[in-house]
Amino acid sequence: MNAMHDRMLALAGLAQALRQVRRVAETGQAEGVVLETALESVFRIDAESTADVYGGVANVRPGLMLVRDYLANRGQDPLLPKLALAVTQLERRFVQDEEVAGRVHAGILAIRDEARSLGTAHPDVLSRLGALYADTVSHLRPRVLVQGNPHYLGQAAIVAEIRAMLMAALRSAVLWRQNGGSPWDFLFQRGAMTRAVEELLH
Repeated sequence: MNAMHDRMLALAGLAQALRQVRRVAETGQAEGVVLETALESVFRIDAESTADVYGGVANVRPGLMLVRDYLANRGQDPLLPKLALAVTQLERRFVQDEEVAGRVHAGILAIRDEARSLGTAHPDVLSRLGALYADTVSHLRPRVLVQGNPHYLGQAAIVAEIRAMLMAALRSAVLWRQNGGSPWDFLFQRGAMTRAVEELLH
């Protein structure tokens, strides 16, 4: 697997985490398997490869299909690319702020044992991850603003789930950048990106 494949896997992880953010904000419901893939990626700090962060390429198929549609200008949700741009801008601030990054790292390690014993999608784990995001990342600018149904966005458990998913999206954004990803890719590398996505899907 080459660097572009790794980049696309990370971008797929970002896309599918944010798709769940949008889904939960609008409907109050997440897709269980996709949710768990995203949350587990947060705790796989020492994975040996990009694919391992997500538990294998198959687990990011939904995200790869989202990226493929976006690259072909077939994206269904115009708010998704805007969210992705906001998260990648936030990632720049995050990696530059050593104090916040250190607090997040320590917080994830503190939650990891509970996540392993209860399951990453357990309400207690979501609550703690959401609180970690609120106490650290949400103080950075630009803030990631999530639009959705006020009925769901007014519920503490839903807000915690959204924040936990934003933490997963940030994890993927960091991984994308570590693999050489750049906003310029979308201008100059679209063909190579599309080919890499197609290869990963087959």
